[in-house]
Amino acid sequence: MGAVAASGRKELMNQRSWSRRDFLRRTAAAGAVALGGGVVLGACQQVPQGGQGAGGGTLQRARDAGSITVGIANEAPYGFTDENGNVTGESVEVGRAVLGKLGIPQVNAVTVDFGALISGLTLSRQFDMITAGMFINPERCQAAAFSVPDYTAPTAFLVPTGNPAGVQTFDQVRDQNLTLAVLSGAVEQGYATRSGVPEGNIQVLGDQNALLQAVTTGRAQAAALTNISLNNVVSNNPGAGVEVTPGFFPTIEGEQVVSAGAFVFRRDDTDFVNAFNPELTGMHQSGEWLQIAQPFGFTQDNIPAADVTTERLCAA
Repeated sequence: MGAVAASGRKELMNQRSWSRRDFLRRTAAAGAVALGGGVVLGACQQVPQGGQGAGGGTLQRARDAGSITVGIANEAPYGFTDENGNVTGESVEVGRAVLGKLGIPQVNAVTVDFGALISGLTLSRQFDMITAGMFINPERCQAAAFSVPDYTAPTAFLVPTGNPAGVQTFDQVRDQNLTLAVLSGAVEQGYATRSGVPEGNIQVLGDQNALLQAVTTGRAQAAALTNISLNNVVSNNPGAGVEVTPGFFPTIEGEQVVSAGAFVFRRDDTDFVNAFNPELTGMHQSGEWLQIAQPFGFTQDNIPAADVTTERLCAA
């Protein structure tokens, strides 16, 4: 996902444990749920078609109808169905807020496998935008249009309270000869080895709870994962005696690795993207985005910096 995006994290998928973009996609039965108490869409109901050529374009038709259908992948914390049957998540809730500002008060959600989101948007046209926290990368940019970055997903370390070893970077883990816990299949293992951390100092574990246990028992001095995931671990384990270090984008072999997610549109919906972007940027600047995103484990560290742009991520 980036140059840019760190693709390929494997994290435990459950309702309160966040996963990343390219591993362990949760496949859900296709369906559409109206957000905010609306009507459940039937499987045979016609979804409005997108593109500029039909009825004045997606944005105008959605404004006229007062509703729009979005695609999600049932993946927390981006877009998922909670235990009460409500569709929610950071991308869903931020998207709803922006769409409301554009005069589209009703948002309906269709759930598909993550790998089917772009084809569902551009080919079968099951929905008119994607609110699934999808990372921006060059391949996807060839098939669809992305908004300005909605969030970034920095790496962080889970450490004992007070961070006694002062861990902030993989280089410090290497230089202090510390033991580091990482999630099996996640990119942090590669970050560590490419930063020179000896393989014998890296514990590869199966899930986030195992990372927590490694740190709390002292078997590892730190555990590496995205700050979004680690913030969730801490919030779900009060009193565990751990904290999360500030998020950062690691520099690996001279290149900074940045990952950023965004909203996705059809390539010919230029007017929609151009209307959406200023509202999202304004929410980042005003603090409204943080207020919406915080309950899902996002912090100020996840607000994209000015130099993290869609153009840069698409070209990387």
